[in-house]
Parts: sequence; structure tokens; C-alpha cells
Amino acid sequence: MVTFQTVSEQQLEHLNEIVLKEKDTVDVLKWAYETYGDELVYSCSFGAEGVVLVDLISKVKPNATILFLDTNFHFKETYELVEKVKNKYPQLNIQIIQPAITVEQQANEHGDKLWEKDPDRCCQLRKLEPLEKEISKYTAWISGLRREQSPTRRNTQYVNIDRRFHSIKICPLIHWKEEEVWMYIKLNNLSYNELHDNNYPSIGCFHCTSQVAEGMDPRSGRWANSAKTECGLHLPGNSDK
Repeated sequence: MVTFQTVSEQQLEHLNEIVLKEKDTVDVLKWAYETYGDELVYSCSFGAEGVVLVDLISKVKPNATILFLDTNFHFKETYELVEKVKNKYPQLNIQIIQPAITVEQQANEHGDKLWEKDPDRCCQLRKLEPLEKEISKYTAWISGLRREQSPTRRNTQYVNIDRRFHSIKICPLIHWKEEEVWMYIKLNNLSYNELHDNNYPSIGCFHCTSQVAEGMDPRSGRWANSAKTECGLHLPGNSDK
């Protein structure tokens, strides 16, 4: 079994270029769960890719563990979707995790509207630290990254070293196009975040997510009016091949 502590570049190349090269998403998920079993977790933000992966995972491992990070700043539509998904897949072990500090504690310790003054610090407190604590309990984790989403994601492989979480990151959707994601959602009648129908292609915390004008980069609505493009979870350097 490939782990962060034992993996080599040669092993990664063998997995990505030989073992999984011609495989599809379901094959990758089957390999992942056969390899890691309960040591594999899916961290889901319940975007469009998220509901696709939840559905596929439910077919491969019906009792899989799925983490949802509640930053306490999600849109009401996001919370509503999480409840719909929990009801649709009662066998899945969907766990809601929280930051170590409350919204009130954050305001007292770091001042009001930290997301405006220092969005990196806000993401660190409300996303990265709680996820690091939780993902560290597992050997590998699944992410819904797709290569076409942004320049920082175009080199993502099926199996990656995650240096931030000292883990193996598995990305089964790397080859999917946006239209394929939505085709799957429609064909399988999956619930999805209603904000997607209102020009919100990428949805995070409500303070830092805005509508995107037609023709603009789908992620341009995240941290608009700032140089920030990622919460830090998937930045280059955190994950290699």
C-alpha cells in the first residue's frame, strides 16, 4: 500500500502511468477503496463535482466516510443540500466537522471580518487547520479536483503526494469536463446546490463567494477583488504528481 511515509516517485509514476492510466473514475475509486479501505476518506464541499463523487462512491463503497467542513459561513443552500444528500444515502457515514474556534471567538481574537483583512488567515483557521486535524487520521483522502478548473490544477494526477496533510490524495475526476459533470447530474437526477443556477459555478463561504459574469473564469467569483485564488488546500507544492 502506498503511503505518504513510504511512497517514491517511481511508485507514483507506475500507478499513474501504468496501473491507472487507462482506467475510468469508477475503476480509480475501486482501486482506492480496495487499497485503503476504511483508511480512505472523502473531503466533500458539496459542489457539482462533490455530488457526482458522492453518488459514485455510494456505488463502490456504500458505507464510506465523507467529511463536510462546516466553516459556519456557508450559504443556506449548501446546508440544505447536505441534508438532502444525507437523506438520499443513509448508509454513507457523512461527518460534519467544525473549526476549533467559533465565529465569536475568531472575532474576539482576530477582529471583525477577518475574511476581508486577512483571508489567508481566515481560511487557515476555518478550513485548513480543522481539515488537517481530521485528514491526519486517515492514510489517504479523495478530492474532486479537475484539471480544467484552473492553471494550478492542470498537472493533478489520479494519485498525488499531499505534503500539507502528509497524506496520499486521490483525484478520480481529473479528466472530466464541466459539461460531463452536469450531464451526470442531470442523467442521474442528483440534487445540487441551487446557487449553481444563479451564476455561482464555484461555491465557498458566503463572504468570499460572488456571482460570475458569463464568459468569465468559473473560479473568478472566489475571493473576488483580491489576488487570492485558492484556500490553500490545493496549492502547488502541497501536492506533487
